[in-house]
Amino acid sequence: MAKNILVVDDAAFMRMMIKDILTKNGYNVVGEAENGLKAFEKYNELKPDLVLMDITMPELDGIGALKKIKAADPGAMVVMCSAMGQQAMVIDAIQSGAKDFIVKPFQADRVLEAVKKVIG
Repeated sequence: MAKNILVVDDAAFMRMMIKDILTKNGYNVVGEAENGLKAFEKYNELKPDLVLMDITMPELDGIGALKKIKAADPGAMVVMCSAMGQQAMVIDAIQSGAKDFIVKPFQADRVLEAVKKVIG
C-alpha cells in the first residue's frame, strides 16, 4: 500500500521536486501546502502518514506548524527540510517532535532514506 505524504514548502519548484522523487518511488503525495497555516489545515483534513515540511515559510514557519500538528496529533510523523546553516532550527525541530530532517538542496537518496526510516 502506498504511504500518503503531505509536502509543505513555500517554493512550488521544491514541492514539485519532492513530489517527483516520492511518486517515482511508490509513495502517494496526497496534498501540498505553501505555508505552515495551510499545512496544519491540510494535515487535519488529509491525515497523511507523513509530512515533509520546510522550516522557513511565510505566515507560520515549519517549527510553528510542527508544534501545532503535534499538539493536535501527538502521533504525527514529520520530517523537516532545511537549508544549510539552519542547525539551531533543526535542533529546535527535533526537540519539538520532528522525526528526521533533510538538508536542501535535496538528494533523492537522502529524501527516500528519511521517509523509509520514518514510515517504511
